[in-house]
Amino acid sequence: MATLMQKIKDIEDEMARTQKNKATAHHLGLLKAKLAKLRRDLLEPPSKGGGGAGEGFDVTKSGDARVGLVGFPSVGKSTLLNKLTGTFSEVASYEFTTLTCIPGVIVYRGAKIQLLDLPGIIEGAKDGKGRGRQVISTARTCNCILIVLDAIKPITHKRLIEKELEGFGIRLNKEPPNLTFRKKDKGGINFTSTVTNTHLDLETVKAICSEYRIHNADITLRFDAMADDLIDVIEGSRIYMPCIYVVNKIDQITLEELEILDKLPHYCPVSAHLEWNLDGLLEKIWEYLNLTRIYTKPKGMNPDYEDPVILSSKTRTVEDFCERIHKDFIKQFKYALVWGSSAKHKPQRVGKEHLLEDEDVVQIIKKLVHQLSIRRVANQGVKDLEELTYLIGYGVTRFTKDFCLIMGLDCDEPYDLEKFGFVGESSKGNGKVVKGKGGKCGIFTLKVIEFLSVGIPLDLIKPQNVPIFRLRMAVDMLHEVQNV
Repeated sequence: MATLMQKIKDIEDEMARTQKNKATAHHLGLLKAKLAKLRRDLLEPPSKGGGGAGEGFDVTKSGDARVGLVGFPSVGKSTLLNKLTGTFSEVASYEFTTLTCIPGVIVYRGAKIQLLDLPGIIEGAKDGKGRGRQVISTARTCNCILIVLDAIKPITHKRLIEKELEGFGIRLNKEPPNLTFRKKDKGGINFTSTVTNTHLDLETVKAICSEYRIHNADITLRFDAMADDLIDVIEGSRIYMPCIYVVNKIDQITLEELEILDKLPHYCPVSAHLEWNLDGLLEKIWEYLNLTRIYTKPKGMNPDYEDPVILSSKTRTVEDFCERIHKDFIKQFKYALVWGSSAKHKPQRVGKEHLLEDEDVVQIIKKLVHQLSIRRVANQGVKDLEELTYLIGYGVTRFTKDFCLIMGLDCDEPYDLEKFGFVGESSKGNGKVVKGKGGKCGIFTLKVIEFLSVGIPLDLIKPQNVPIFRLRMAVDMLHEVQNV
């Protein structure tokens, strides 16, 4: 450990001594790649021997999003948790009052947001000091970070905390680099750029890749990237998340100082003790989480505006909506009716790729068991009578007997299934093959549903010697079975 720490310090000192210009870009890129590898080795837990790392902060993720409170000791994180969630977290005038992770839940606009009060970190947390590794590891699991700052302390604390989080692979208020990196088996380093690049050249790219023992790769830049951006993509473990800088204790500063803070980006001034601007903080959290509320509408009922389904901005298609309700729900999906800003007319019939907007109302129309059966029969056919019986669906024994009785058909009358386009051999398990016995009712049921689904009237479906009133009775019973 000491050896790794010394190597990191030596590289950081050398980077601080090196002037930044075109002549040193190659050398600085190589140093940054070495530094990233050493920090990765430092942060990986030991694989053998030794005791545990102490009490962890493994908190079960719950709700629709997770927000973490990060900051130096005694800046008001626990007070914020108490005021926003009603969860008790010990508050005192001395530092390091909170020694473990305290979770709470905020219910805001129908969404349940989990808020984590993390212990205070100190400078050098990224190197494992002061349980910083556990604190920042928990912060990596959040959807948004709240960096809590003390208004009466130097604003430079902001940069110190950012440095600790960046050392752990967290990129605040940034988008992933718009560059493509793809390894290959041969051909060397192929470096192309669609824009004028002022920070990277082929030699610097080759030096960074060689540090990772990569000698064959295709790299395409679509923006003016820096060495850090390329290293982040090669590492592949970087997390990009929104961050809000919460300046607490604004009741202890002047109005002029508050006006200056209000002009800074991503800032939200509050006073947790006096409950000033907590509503503004919740509004900003909602804005940065960028969640989408979708209301459900059962068939024949009013929409449920009390309990919306919450989706993230990156996964807000109708398919994502179905999977959020249940992972197998999409298998029964036929189409959806959508009311809201994403619909061109009210309602709009859409497929599973449709993008939903905030506060849309969605009604899912599912496939009936018999509609699924018809499609499967059309594509694959029926292997035997047992599979045909399975395709009929719910209550098949009662249904087929009643259907045959109404239609005046004999359940035990043998006939040839091949006449209907299906394979008509069924094995009973004793080696005896029966040719098309007992399946007439099932085949006719499938044909009735198939004809009705394309709009053919009942009187055209009616077979010979079957009165139309019997067919209507059979169809009514069919609908009753489908709705069970």
